[in-house]
This record gives sequence, structure tokens and C-alpha cells, in this order.
Amino acid sequence: MDKRFGFHVRHARTLEGERKGGIPACVGLQRVLSETMSVVFSFPVVCPARCAGCASPIPWAEVRRRMEMKTIENRKVSRVKHTTNVVFGSARAMKDIQNSADRRKIPIEKAGIKNLRYPIVILDKHRQSQHTIATVDMSVDLPKHFKGTHMSRFVEILDQCRGRVSVEAIGTILKAMLERFHSETSHLVMRFPYFIEKEAPVSRARSLMDYTCGFLADMKRQREGDHLDLVLEVVAPLTTLCPCSRAISRQGAHNQRSQVTLRVRTRSLVWLEDLIALAESAASAPVYALLKREDERWVTEHAYAHPRFAEDIVRSIALRLRKDRRILWYEAEAENFESIHNHNAFASLSECVRERLR
Repeated sequence: MDKRFGFHVRHARTLEGERKGGIPACVGLQRVLSETMSVVFSFPVVCPARCAGCASPIPWAEVRRRMEMKTIENRKVSRVKHTTNVVFGSARAMKDIQNSADRRKIPIEKAGIKNLRYPIVILDKHRQSQHTIATVDMSVDLPKHFKGTHMSRFVEILDQCRGRVSVEAIGTILKAMLERFHSETSHLVMRFPYFIEKEAPVSRARSLMDYTCGFLADMKRQREGDHLDLVLEVVAPLTTLCPCSRAISRQGAHNQRSQVTLRVRTRSLVWLEDLIALAESAASAPVYALLKREDERWVTEHAYAHPRFAEDIVRSIALRLRKDRRILWYEAEAENFESIHNHNAFASLSECVRERLR
């Protein structure tokens, strides 16, 4: 094999023999190129000698230039990793398209997978641990010179922690993503239903109440070491009663289901149960899975006695979190699903309390 031009030397000798034997050299050259370099040209190739068989001869320098370009292309392709796929007992090499070069030269901040359901284990304040099913998003940054990222590797990394996927394993998962993808940043989002046993306010009937909780984590390469950023998230349903409606009405006031989304960065352990209780304490009344008649009366009267705007809720949460020295940063959002308006009402605020604590 002549590595410079990509065709067999024996074909070149055959070409020379055909030229000496009186056979048009263009026929031999076409035969050689059709066997080894057919992908180079989209037009008939003729010999550099411009023999009688050449209708529209092409300069040999042009042929050689194109052959050298193909050789360079072949060398680039050879650098791409190949995997082996066995088909009907024979091995076939497959190109790694994701690892190929991208000419647009545009880096991507996040590329990965979303909405993967996976079993995880969560610390439970009262029962040590709780098994649940999380919806998982995993992503990394993609440098400008790569075409795509390998989606299967995300699942492989997660599967290596099977049975041990918890908040303690988040750092391990993110670090594995950095190393496996050779990336600068890695991102992991886990949202899951979390169940708490609640007691009705009067009848004391017990039932399980589900809340949506989550971990939002990122890791970034730094000179002093990989930096982990972990945010805890809880979403709690509430009941709110409108202070304005109560003030202007002779009888009753409109109320509605509401929802608080609370995210925090902490310096030490904060239980999900504590964040949920904090959110519920800011509402007109909590929501329960099981209520008897005496419980319904209590919830109705309690909500009427404690009217709340969405703005009241986030301010109450902010005052409580500012006093908690475990909290470094928080974001609180309250949304009321209005019962008499054709829109929702919401309020949100965030604050970094680290400087204040110093």
C-alpha cells in the first residue's frame, strides 16, 4: 500500500504494464481508482498522458492533489474511535459520530439526557431512609470541536451507583461525569416524590402526604479542586385566603390552593421535613391527604383567621431562614391558583445570607 496516495503499488505496476503493452493508460488508471479511490471523484478520471482514450483530460497535478486530500481525510477518520459490531458472525467497525469534529466551532453549555426515571434512597428524619423513584436530568458542557455527547455514558455512570444513589453519592456521580466526558462542568437534577405521615388537626387521623422534592447539583473543575454546588428543593401545596376579599366582603372570602417552591444552599444538614414545615407555617392553612368533618371545619376557620397574600408567604419564609445559621442562600416562590380570577398570583425573592452571617 502506498500511504501517500492510498492505492496498492501492484496496481501502479499493472498500470505501467498496460501502458507499455499498448492498452490506453487511462483505462488502467480508471480501474485502479475505481477499486481504491472511487469516493474521491464524482467524474471520470483520465490518465495524465492524455492518450487517445481521454475525451476531456484532467491534469495529473489535479488528480494527485485530490488523492492527497483523500489521504489526509483518511488519516483524520483513523483517529476517530471505532467500536466493533458483530453482525451475522462478522465484525464491522462503526464510526463514533459524536466524537467527530464540528466545523461550526460553537461550544454548548449543557448537553445530556432528561426525564430518566431511576430508584434512589433519601434520608428520612423519622425513619432513617425512604426509597422513591426520581426523575433524573444529567448533562455536561460540550466543547466546540465535538459534534455531540455520548448519551449512553450517563446511564452507565448512574447504573454504577445502583442501590446507592442518594444525596451522599451526588458528588461521586458528578465527578465521574467530569472524568468520563473530559468536561469542565457537570450537572445533575433529581426530582422525586417524598412522603410524610401527617396527622389531621382534630381527629388525629394519620395519612401519607406526598411532596415534590429535589436535588439540583453542579460540579466545576477548578485549580484548587472540583467545586460542588448543591441546592435542596421542596415544593409544598398550601391553602391561602385573600386578605382583600375578606376585608371587603360581608360574608366569607375567596380562598384557593397555593404552592410554595423553596430552594436552599446549606452549610450543614437540613431535613426536607423541616423545609416543608417552614413553608406550610407561612400559609393560611396546610393541605392534608385525609380530613374528617371536624378537621375540615378547623382548616376553614384557621384559613379565615390567617389571610395571606403570596407576598406575605415569601416574606414570612425569608424572616425564618435569615435566623437559621445553616442556610447560606435561599429562593422562595409562592404561587396562588386563583379561584375567582383568570390568572395566578405569585411572588418570589432570593437572598444570599452568607455575608450577613459573617
